[in-house]
Amino acid sequence: MIPDYICRLIETAREDGHVCLLGTSGPDGPNVSPKGSLFVFDTNRLAYWERSFGTALENLRRNPRVVVVYSNAHARDEGVLDYPGGILRFYGEAEVHEDGPLRDQIFGRLSKREAEHEGADKGIGVMINLVRAEDVRGQALAG
Repeated sequence: MIPDYICRLIETAREDGHVCLLGTSGPDGPNVSPKGSLFVFDTNRLAYWERSFGTALENLRRNPRVVVVYSNAHARDEGVLDYPGGILRFYGEAEVHEDGPLRDQIFGRLSKREAEHEGADKGIGVMINLVRAEDVRGQALAG
């Protein structure tokens, strides 16, 4: 579902200054949170390390449906990302892993910065099973 070159862009999003945004929905309405630890787990799943324990996590516990937005106009201008606006959206359902092998796998794949951040060991792994991936105009990503 996610082409290899887009996987690489997402892997370096934070370092490139293009942090991914996670959209959730809860009783108080929508919430958008930056997720600097987000990475491509495999071509059909995204994952991130939840350590803020804020509104996004509360919302996921009630409603696992999410959207992740990746925006990188520079990659578009450089011809690396050939999608309108350089904006991609990933829709899916999140699973919260407070313990167990998937939590450990997610932690094991974090960047050094995320894994060594104060309190990182107390975090929670979140796996997003993708339903669809598209550009800003709603066209499926070509891979």
